[in-house]
Amino acid sequence: MGHAPSTVMQLLLVVLVVLPGITYQLLRERRRGPVPGERDLGERVLRAVGASLLLDALYLIIAGPQLVRVVKASVSGGLDGFSHQPRLAALLGLVLLIGVPAAAAAAVSWWERRRRPAARYSGTPTAWDRMFQDRGSCFVRMRMRDGAWVGGWYGSRSFVTAYPQPPEVYLESAWLMRPDGSFIRPVAGSAGLHVRAEETDLLELLLPPPVPVPVPVRDTEPGEPGAQPSPPHTHGPPTNPRDPS
Repeated sequence: MGHAPSTVMQLLLVVLVVLPGITYQLLRERRRGPVPGERDLGERVLRAVGASLLLDALYLIIAGPQLVRVVKASVSGGLDGFSHQPRLAALLGLVLLIGVPAAAAAAVSWWERRRRPAARYSGTPTAWDRMFQDRGSCFVRMRMRDGAWVGGWYGSRSFVTAYPQPPEVYLESAWLMRPDGSFIRPVAGSAGLHVRAEETDLLELLLPPPVPVPVPVRDTEPGEPGAQPSPPHTHGPPTNPRDPS
């Protein structure tokens, strides 16, 4: 039992050095999304440890003497020291290990958004993620590497992968395509279309034409699950970035 205080102190040091940074790092990734520079586990661990050391330094600057007294009083009695003040120990752990790192992550994320409101750079890791982020229903057409066109309807039952997974798209309904890339009609009995981005050299999103008013009564209204509007009036791939038709 004579080694118990030393063991408890070592455990506290490990928790104080690692856990605040882990909490900060996880919440930052949650708010910002993963970035290419943090795919490596070692890089993420170093960032977490760095954040923990910075937070621990702030704790000591703001309330160093009080924290030292509390820790010494708890450690000197071994595990019994924590049982004498369980509420205080739990409150300090909640605030220092979770509350403050979470608030710091939220503040840094907010500051970054305020600092670059009009910048072209986005925390979204890839153009693929940006293209489908908050994307509503639309037509999607893709030119395969062999020159063939495939396409379909991207609706509420469609799905795209996000970073760090390889870019892929599942369209809930496939359409027949002309050689020039224009849409013909839905494939009869289609249950969906899956395409890997690496197999294509061009991908284009096309909004459906506006629905005329009044809308005729039918089983499904445009925009509802299962409803597919008429394809856009396109005749082949666009040749001018300013002219999508």
